[in-house]
Amino acid sequence: MKLILIERDGQDVPAWVPERLASAEITLLVRDCPTRADLAAHAADADMVWLFGGRLTADDLDVLPRCGAIIRAGSGVDNVPVLAATARGIVVAHTPDATSEGLAEHVIGLWLALIREIAIHDRLIRAGAWDREHALPHRHLRGQTVGLLGFGHAARALAARLRGFEVALLAHDPFVPADLLDRHDARGVAFDELLARADFLSIHVPLTRRTRHLIGERELRRMKPTALLVNTARGGIIDEQALVRALEHRWIAGAGLDVLEQEPPPPDHPLIGRPNVVLTPHIGGFSDRFRAICWEQSVDAAVALARGRWPRAYVNPDVRPRWNLTREPLDDA
Repeated sequence: MKLILIERDGQDVPAWVPERLASAEITLLVRDCPTRADLAAHAADADMVWLFGGRLTADDLDVLPRCGAIIRAGSGVDNVPVLAATARGIVVAHTPDATSEGLAEHVIGLWLALIREIAIHDRLIRAGAWDREHALPHRHLRGQTVGLLGFGHAARALAARLRGFEVALLAHDPFVPADLLDRHDARGVAFDELLARADFLSIHVPLTRRTRHLIGERELRRMKPTALLVNTARGGIIDEQALVRALEHRWIAGAGLDVLEQEPPPPDHPLIGRPNVVLTPHIGGFSDRFRAICWEQSVDAAVALARGRWPRAYVNPDVRPRWNLTREPLDDA
């Protein structure tokens, strides 16, 4: 099989990668393909397409007639035309375990930064002010109700790390069975109940046409005025204009955002500089292990597919693949 790596986020390919692929009879071609013409020139005969960043569109698939799988190194697949790929029998694999650990820790970090007013006091001290009374912490995490919107890899990792805080876990994810929630001591609830009951709400859903602006004015008004909202998923899931109003009028108490609708935001973005907002530049999924796991699990996915197995993680379970795939695990993948 032929696998083409069309976007590698500026990284060099580790030496072990082509060796491991070759042992599975996969030929790796590395070609940056920022345009459709590049794809047509280099990837027309590829069985699998692999990318870290960049973007594939539905029209790009027209020049990939042999492609049976797209491997996205990372968690989010909003840069991949999942619906169009599914219609063509193309499996879309990804590597959510590479980011889940960092995301779980980052969510807790954002919450603690808001709860303990860490960012405010850091700015004050850097400006020469030692003023404990300016923003004394007046919240706590232990024993509170945490709501998880979506219960994928990152949300499950977060649930595990929250056990020490003795929180009550609520989750809304219509695609997750109740027994999986039970194993993580989480109780499944309806969307509106999640909004109304959560003291801390964390977003863990992909950005799709259905989830764009899923959190808007109606949803923000349903939340507690003391609630803290964290988003480490994708910026477009929140209607930012509604969020600005919610923070100004105290529909909610604060927000921790690792993602925004426009990245980077303009200097006059209304969320920048607000005392009840903590912002980070889309780094939630990163850790010292992130890139290594992306490479490892991407290669694992390619090897599994080449040997007629489903990859460990893929986002289109309704796909009817072009190849016959079994769910039997590989001994060495």
